[in-house]
Amino acid sequence: MAERPDNALLEMRGISKSFPGVRALDGVDFTVRPGEVHALMGENGAGKSTLIKVLTGVYGRDAGTVRLAGRPIAPRSPMDAEALGISTVYQEVNLIPHLSVAENLCLGRQPMRFGAIRWGVMARDAEAAMARLGLSIDVSREVAGYSIAIQQMVAIARALNVSARLLILDEPTSSLDESEVAQLFTVVRRLRDEGLGIVFITHFLDQTFEVSDRITVLRNGRFVGQYVTASLSRLDLIARMVGKAPAEIEAMEARPADATPASEGEAFLTAEGLARRGAITPIDLSIRKGEVVGLAGLLGSGRTEIARLLFGIDRPDRGTIRIEGLAVAIRSPRGAIRRGLAFTPEDRRGAGIIPHLSVRENIVLALQASRGMWRALSGRKQRELAERFIRSLDIKTPGASQPVENLSGGNQQKVLLARWLATEPRLLILDEPTRGIDVGAKAEVQRLISSLRDEGLAIVFISSELEEVVRTSQRVVVLRDRAKVGELVGEQIGEREILHMIARHDDVGHGES
Repeated sequence: MAERPDNALLEMRGISKSFPGVRALDGVDFTVRPGEVHALMGENGAGKSTLIKVLTGVYGRDAGTVRLAGRPIAPRSPMDAEALGISTVYQEVNLIPHLSVAENLCLGRQPMRFGAIRWGVMARDAEAAMARLGLSIDVSREVAGYSIAIQQMVAIARALNVSARLLILDEPTSSLDESEVAQLFTVVRRLRDEGLGIVFITHFLDQTFEVSDRITVLRNGRFVGQYVTASLSRLDLIARMVGKAPAEIEAMEARPADATPASEGEAFLTAEGLARRGAITPIDLSIRKGEVVGLAGLLGSGRTEIARLLFGIDRPDRGTIRIEGLAVAIRSPRGAIRRGLAFTPEDRRGAGIIPHLSVRENIVLALQASRGMWRALSGRKQRELAERFIRSLDIKTPGASQPVENLSGGNQQKVLLARWLATEPRLLILDEPTRGIDVGAKAEVQRLISSLRDEGLAIVFISSELEEVVRTSQRVVVLRDRAKVGELVGEQIGEREILHMIARHDDVGHGES
């Protein structure tokens, strides 16, 4: 249980919240003092977002108590929370781009006189609000004309403009470069020193250790612990986030004895200095034919961002991609497909399957798109393709005309794989291909990956489960905070080695408060 200091600004005790079939929070404690930056950490599904939504009135809590400055509170909406002094700045800046800075800061509470806005007073108020953050900018200029970093500052100034006592920063640095992060942290420390309580939610380990005073870790909707940042090592933090004791990590074995060594064959794709602002710092990467390259790192490390760059969903700011030695410009997924790339996204339901279409229609989708509208696949060819992949991948379905939404998660994943295998790709990018499916289906997908590798396919494998990465990959690229921090090959690969590489350059030591 978290401590209960006499001077606590926020006390959340025994918070529980369930949704149909899911217990998102299970007796969580969370305490924030005035004049501190408190990091809320945890992997995907840990419960961080749900806890904040309970605090700010988006969700009602099923159990537990919330006190602000010693008084019980139960906000019914974010507006209620703001009135109590709790303000949130989200990752996506919630401003109106074509209004001025001053208009955004004073929206809904403009100074009025005789029914007219007092523009001069509003401008002076806006300048004073920005000056509190140490910034002097033209408040009459449209917000859209400023950088994302300045927009973030405007959002913070607006949040503080409602007499906030508790400021929640939800992934505030995800779109900022290093200099902009430094600028933001200067402001955060200034506000902390004024006595504000600040909740800092991030996936970036280095930033957590740089700016926070204490850390609360959640895992699977439960409270793991509350720690003084200065007395906690990166390895200790990672261990608590993934559910292992530091000693357990040290005792882990390296790569399993039956693992296949890394391929020494020809590189199919190489990336040199590939980078995108706010997504990934310059990275070198190569994927050989007949090789599975794993991308390992905690949530927010840059795994999916690399996949999106390779597949042309996002465009790099710099760097070169070569396919079989020739420099290429992949400007769209269609261009990636033409060059032999395929991509199964992390969000299977939101960005993968088309739920109301049949199994057959989902399987032929990418192949038909690559052919264009004037070269339609015949009904006979579509049926042949669908039946072939239903058999070869052992997709459990009453038939090819069955709506794909009626299939289990594992079989939906197989349909996605079939869609891309129908295009006869040369590089397959798999982003969390086993998430949300049962153990048996996971084993089938992993066997399929192994057989595709044996057939000479180049594969990029992304998974939050390090055990899967270790078991599946011949080479592992390790990422931390949007940067490549190392690479492991063959017998070097193990969970312990990956976790140590993520946590390296850290002083050992840990403690609780």
